[in-house]
Amino acid sequence: MADVLFTNVRIFDGGGETPFMGEVLVQGNRITRVARSGPGAWSAPGPRAPIGGATVVDGAGAFLMPGMVEAHTHFSWNDQPSLDAIQRMPPEEHILWCAEVARRYLDMGWTSCVGAATAKPRLDVVIRNAIEDGTIVGPRYLAASQEITVPGGLGDTTQPHLPQPEFAFGAVVSGPHEMRRCVRMFAKYGVDTLKINLSGESITGFSSEKSQFTEEEIAVCVEEAKAWGKRVAAHARSTWSIKQCIKHGIEVIYHASFADEEALDLLEAHKFEHFVAPGLAWLVNTCHHASKWGLTPEVTRRMGYHHELECAIESMKAMRRRGIRILPGGDYGFAWTPHGTNAKDLEYFVKLVGMSPMEALLSATAWGGPMMKMGKQLGYIREGCLADILLVDGDPLADITILQDKARILAVMKDGEFHRAPPLRAARTATRWAA
Repeated sequence: MADVLFTNVRIFDGGGETPFMGEVLVQGNRITRVARSGPGAWSAPGPRAPIGGATVVDGAGAFLMPGMVEAHTHFSWNDQPSLDAIQRMPPEEHILWCAEVARRYLDMGWTSCVGAATAKPRLDVVIRNAIEDGTIVGPRYLAASQEITVPGGLGDTTQPHLPQPEFAFGAVVSGPHEMRRCVRMFAKYGVDTLKINLSGESITGFSSEKSQFTEEEIAVCVEEAKAWGKRVAAHARSTWSIKQCIKHGIEVIYHASFADEEALDLLEAHKFEHFVAPGLAWLVNTCHHASKWGLTPEVTRRMGYHHELECAIESMKAMRRRGIRILPGGDYGFAWTPHGTNAKDLEYFVKLVGMSPMEALLSATAWGGPMMKMGKQLGYIREGCLADILLVDGDPLADITILQDKARILAVMKDGEFHRAPPLRAARTATRWAA
C-alpha cells in the first residue's frame, strides 16, 4: 500500500464536531496523522511523516468523511418482488449476484456492511470469505444465517405439495430441539450472526403485529448462539418481539415499528446493549412506490403498512429522544428498494425522524464501529483508525441526499487502498488530484 496524503479537504471526523479544513495522512491501512490547516497544523508530537513518493490528493475543499456502515444488508436479495422470486435464483448465479452487489455497495461508499440474512445457507459466508481473501471486491462484511422461522411464519415459503423445509426461503424450525440443531448448523458454516424472525411481515400474510416463536425457542436460540460466540439479530416489528429482544439480550433489533412505552423504557435502560435498524425505506416504498408490482397504496393500506409506517416514525422519534442508537439499512434488494439506493435511509432519518444531518451522518459512521464489533477502529477520521474514507463533492451536512449520487462520491478508500480513486495527474514530487 502506498502512502496517501489528503490535503485541502474539509474533514468530518465522526466526533460530532463542525468539520474543519485540514490534511489526513494514510500509511498502510491506518490513518496516521490528522491536521488542521493554518497555525498549529501538524502540531502533534514528533516530526511530520515524509511524503516523498506518496500519492497526494488535493481535495480542493471537498468533504472528507469516514466510510459508511450499512446495518441491515441482504446481498442475496436480487431486486425481485417476492421471497419466492429471490429464492428461485440458482445457487451458481446467486453467488455471482452477491459478488456484484458487494461491489455496488462499496461503489456507493458503504465500506462496511452487516449481513441481516441470506437467501441460501452459505451465500453470506462464502461472500464474506471471498472479500477477506481478495477474491472479490466488497465492503467489510459480517455474514448472517438464513432467517430462522417457524412453520407458517415469515420465511416459510414451502407449499403443501412441496413441503421440504430445505427448499424454503428461511430455515424452518419447530420446538427448542430443532432450534438448537439449526443454530449449531449455521455456526458450523461459519456465520457471524444468527437471524431470527420474531414477528410477522404483513406482505406474507402473517401480520407484522403478530409474533410466532415461543419463549423457550427464543431462549434456546440465544443460549446456543452465545455458546458459539455468535451474535443474534431479530426481525422484530411487533411490540412483544421488541420486548423479547431486550429480555433475551438480542443485540440487533430490526424494524421495531410498534414500540410501546414499556418497550421504549426497556430500550432506554439498555440502550448501550442494542442497535436498532428500522428499515424505513421498505415501509415508505411499499406504501407509496410499489404499484408497478401490484402493491398499490390501496392494497398496502389494507395490509396495514400505512399504519405501520406512522407507528414506526413515531417509535423512531421517541427512540431518538431517548438516545437509543438508530442505524441506517434495511431490506434493500426488493424490486422497489433496489440495492445501491441505501442512502435514502439517511434522508428519511432527517425528513421523517427529525434527525439533524449531523446525527444522520453519525448514525452511518461513528455508530458503525460497534455495530461491526470493531469498537472505534471504524467510523472516524482519527489517528490510529482504519483508513475507510470517502471524498465527497459537496456538503452532506447541508444536503444529506448528496450521498445518494455516485457521481458526487469522488473517491472510496477501504483499508488504506482506493476502490475508486479520484482522477490523478503527475506533479513534481507526488501525484495530485486534478481538481
